[in-house]
Parts: sequence; C-alpha cells; structure tokens
Amino acid sequence: MDESEGAAYIHRTLERAFRKASEHFPVMLVTGARQVGKTTFLRRISEEGRAYVTLDDPLVLDLARRDPALLLQRYPGPVLIDEIQYAPGLLPVIKMAVDQDRMPGRFWLTGSQHFHLMKAVSESLAGRVGILELLGLSRREQDGSGADLPPFLPTPGALEPRLENAARLVLPELYARIWRGSYPALAEDPDLDRDLYYRSYVQTYLQWDVRDLARVGDEAAFLRFLRACAARTAQLLNLADLARDAGVAPNTARSWLSILEASGIVRLLEPYHSNVTKRLVKTPKLHFLDTGLCSWLTEWTSPETLEAGAASGAVLETWIFTEILKSWLHDGRRAPFYFYRDKDKKELDLFIVQDDTIYPLEFKKSASPNRDVIRPFGTLAKLNRTVGPGGVICLVRSSLPLDEGVLAIPVGAI
Repeated sequence: MDESEGAAYIHRTLERAFRKASEHFPVMLVTGARQVGKTTFLRRISEEGRAYVTLDDPLVLDLARRDPALLLQRYPGPVLIDEIQYAPGLLPVIKMAVDQDRMPGRFWLTGSQHFHLMKAVSESLAGRVGILELLGLSRREQDGSGADLPPFLPTPGALEPRLENAARLVLPELYARIWRGSYPALAEDPDLDRDLYYRSYVQTYLQWDVRDLARVGDEAAFLRFLRACAARTAQLLNLADLARDAGVAPNTARSWLSILEASGIVRLLEPYHSNVTKRLVKTPKLHFLDTGLCSWLTEWTSPETLEAGAASGAVLETWIFTEILKSWLHDGRRAPFYFYRDKDKKELDLFIVQDDTIYPLEFKKSASPNRDVIRPFGTLAKLNRTVGPGGVICLVRSSLPLDEGVLAIPVGAI
C-alpha cells in the first residue's frame, strides 16, 4: 500500500489525464513500482462514496482469491481496489460486472507488477480499461511548478513555458535531489533517514515482489544482480557481464532483468533503428527509474561523493531521462523514446520521435558545452528522416543556441 498517513500531499500531474480517462472507461488501472504513491494519489482524488479495498489485507485477499464474486457483491462500485495483481481472479469477475453496467470510473485499480499484470488485464479487460503509469515524483511535482505543462519537447512552443519558470539548480542542490531520489515518503519527510528507507524498501521488494514474480532461491545473488544493474545505469546492456558479477547463468540474468522491469525498478531504452544504415547498435540501454535507489545500491554515502565520483555523469543522465519520461507518462502519454549510437561511437542520449520527426537530445554535466558536444547531431542527416529542433540539456544558466537547430537547455527547465 502506498498511503502516507499524516504527510502533506504533493499534487500529481497524472491527475488531469486520469480524471479525463475515467470519464470514459469503466475500469481504470494505475501501475507503477511500490511506494511511488499510487494509492495516495487515487485516495486523494476519490469522490465521496468510493469504497477502498486493499489486497495487502490477508483476510480481504483470502476472500478475493476464494470467492471473487462475493467480494464484488460487497463492493459493487464505485470502488478502489489496491494491488490487484495479488488476486488476478478478480479480473474476469470485474469484466462481467462492467459488461452489465459500464458506468465510467466504476472500478479503480492499482498494480505493482506491470508486465505480468498487463497479460492478465489484456486477457480479461481489453477495451474496458484505461491504463496509466505512475513513476516517482518529478522535480516539478516536488516543487509545485508546471503542473499544466505539456510533455517535454525541445520545440519553441513546448520549451518556452518551461524556460519561463525553470528552476535554478546549482550543482550541490541537483545532486542532493539525485542522491535522495523521488519516492514520495522521502520528499514529504526531509527528516526520514534515507539509508534506512532504501534498506527497508529493498528488503520488502525482495520478500514480496521478487518471490511473487519468480522463484528466486538465492536472494543474496539477486541482490548482487540488483547492485550490478545499478552500477550500469545509463550504459548499454551487457547480460553476460551482469550474470558474471552476480554469479548466475545468463538465462537467469535475463529472467531477473525481466523481474526488475516488471516491478518498475528499471527501464530498457531501445536503440533507434533505421533501414537506411546498418551501422546503428541494436543493444538497449539500461536506466534505473529512481536515482536515489540507484545511488544507495552503489553505496554513494552523500551527494558530494556521488557528484565527485565515477558514476556522476551516468546518474545525471539517468535523472534527466527519468524526468523527461515522467513529463510524458504523467500526462497520460506513451513515451516514444529511443537513443542513438552508431558503430563509430557517435551517440545521442535521447530521441523523442513524434509525427515521424526526430527530436534529438544530449545530456551533459557541463556549464559550458563546446563544439564537440554538438558533433553527433551532424550525423543525423544520413538517417534520411525529418529532424526537428534538438538540444543539449546541461548546467547552463540560460538557454542559448549552440548550432542551427540545437539549443543549450538548462537542466532546471525539464
């Protein structure tokens, strides 16, 4: 359960997209990792009279598994059912209920295991359910700014309002945010011990989600695998290296990686492919979805040591990537994201592809990007695709042109 009793509520950008979709779908499902705030969010916006049922309660879970029809007789809707993945047998019963009465927003559901849950949902509720994904708090959600902004794009129309209220993020403050992470409990309570929180989070994750998703007999090996993934955030995926570091077989590493994806811990960013050139890499890039958890797993004991250490650039890249990702997902939009890398090692950290146009972005820990930074942008002509405005997101104080169609964008504007 994600409820944070007694803490000040931080408004979630997803509310606008959720309310709009709930006016049309009889079932709404919010997915995301444990403790990103799914339950708090839905309970906060629930109207008077909506019942709340959590399948974290053993007695309720027993009834949901033993007699799901009886549970829905007790809670016919409107109702919020928390952690639906624990009782997938409820989904066919919900289907029958909404086929009899398609009242918009009748069932609100949360789930913490995206991939396995999606299979059950697609089989039972296709055409009846609106699905949205919630990540940790974005920087703008934490600061209470820009709730009405559209998803991030480096176009003049989308960028201008972000530049108007961009945060002035100096290096120490930026890495303090990165090091602490985006889980609501840590943002809402500055006095909460960060190390204790993540230690407890990982222990709960190992005991619940990992055991539920797969039979992991060696939790110590899985934790080594988790740490090895954290050490490789923003890098090309190498399953053989991950398997070697965790001391497991490559097939096991592949299975465990799917668990990390399913439970919202990591995301694989796929490479951009083009039939025009065969020189592009085909290996995805690994990103942790919370930089605080990533920093804790890799044992950086302070924001200062993180900023000065070997992982400094990679964790900044992951933070920028996840902030842009949140701007899309929390607006209810699919994130059409890729990265670009060719066999000459020319690389751009993010392609946003919309309306058959590529918007290229590079992320740099620099306050004065030079000509070398923009060199990879010149390789895009060989793709024979429309390339829109691009940018280098970095530590500059204000936006300035670096080349034709390429801006330096302050990190506080995302």
